[in-house]
Amino acid sequence: METEQFQESRAFFINALLKKISRITVVFTTLLVGMAVMAETPEAELVKKVASESNAHDTLFFFIGAVMVFAMHAGFAFLELGTVRKKNQVNALQKIFTDWGVSTVVYFLIGYPIAHGVSFMVNAETLNANNGIELIKFFFYLTFAACIPAIISGGIAERAKFWPVILANAVLAGVAYPFLEGMTWFNFAFNAKGDAIGLQRFCETYLGGQFTDFAGSVVVHSFGGWLALPAVILLGPRFKRYSNGVPAISNIPLLALGSWILCVGWFGFNVVSAARFSDASGLVAVNSLMAMVGGLLASVLISRNDAGFTHNGALAGLIAICAGSAVVHPLAAFAIGAVGGLIFFFMFTVETERFKVDDVLGVWPLHGIVGSWGGLAAGIFGSVELFGARQNVNFMAQLIVTVFTILFALVVGFTVFGIIKIVFGIRLEAHDEFIGADRAIHNIEAYPEEAI
Repeated sequence: METEQFQESRAFFINALLKKISRITVVFTTLLVGMAVMAETPEAELVKKVASESNAHDTLFFFIGAVMVFAMHAGFAFLELGTVRKKNQVNALQKIFTDWGVSTVVYFLIGYPIAHGVSFMVNAETLNANNGIELIKFFFYLTFAACIPAIISGGIAERAKFWPVILANAVLAGVAYPFLEGMTWFNFAFNAKGDAIGLQRFCETYLGGQFTDFAGSVVVHSFGGWLALPAVILLGPRFKRYSNGVPAISNIPLLALGSWILCVGWFGFNVVSAARFSDASGLVAVNSLMAMVGGLLASVLISRNDAGFTHNGALAGLIAICAGSAVVHPLAAFAIGAVGGLIFFFMFTVETERFKVDDVLGVWPLHGIVGSWGGLAAGIFGSVELFGARQNVNFMAQLIVTVFTILFALVVGFTVFGIIKIVFGIRLEAHDEFIGADRAIHNIEAYPEEAI
């Protein structure tokens, strides 16, 4: 009996040992095969696989940012929708959406090749190389270019012709903005290796440092706001604007909705400006948040809790921080945003009441002046020793390029809108302005049941 038990135990032990040896053999063989494959794989192939994964990450990164900034254009639309009178609300929506479509075409064909030195006039297989990274970059930077017409739209609301303004904006988004974009950010400022050339070389050589505008305080917002000023001046004020008092804001909830949409999308605007997934920064996100809150709270206090200034003040803070969002300390970002909110409050009042410039949404003070402040603020607060910044930003470079951008915008704005005014006219007829752009241009009303 004991012999049989011993034999069974021995058999069980031998079987278990064989199974262990078998498993070890399989694992060892797999390792050997894997090592052999890796040994046979060329180094270039491994590098290619790593690069492909990096391109995929960057493609997704750009895509998320592009969609977020695209959503901001709904914010532009609702901000204008809530500010203009009811008889011009359809026109506000129609302008911004049509401008988006036209901007897409001209930026694809003309603008992106100018700014980035890349043409899309090749076959689809070539375009799809590297996960289509160049195409998704186009999408992302298109959302910036299309901000120019959206900014201008708010200034010229309620009295501008439709197609002449669309044509002018096509020139600005497809040609003028890409030239500035190229001169400050891309192939007019840096070569393919990232060496400074052109405008940035000038700043380094003669001013002691490069111009810094991480997400477009100057390149996008200041440029757009200062472009809008000539259009507003050439159009003139709305009918009886300064004889009947200030037209009432039509819908604060819609204005607030526009502001909130813009605020949410702005985090894509700023964070994804890093241009690489691996360079995404929590500092940029929190600086954007702190600047937004700074602008909001400053506006609440200075305006004595006025809802219109509150929601625009948050935007002023976000506009101001774009330039230095990757550099400054969060407390400095709060201060930059707060000053932006104060600037908008005072300059909108001066512009519309003292200068009698009928800028409906205040795009010149909000984008033009506050955007310029953002460029200068990056130079002021971009100090490692004084304000705990990540790096020192050269103030003179910020000042010179900001002034250059303002002058460039004014020359381009007066030229483009001046020619359009002479050739086509840019102002609605008096009767059309009186009945509203919705009926005069689009033959529809935003609230037809109220007209019954």
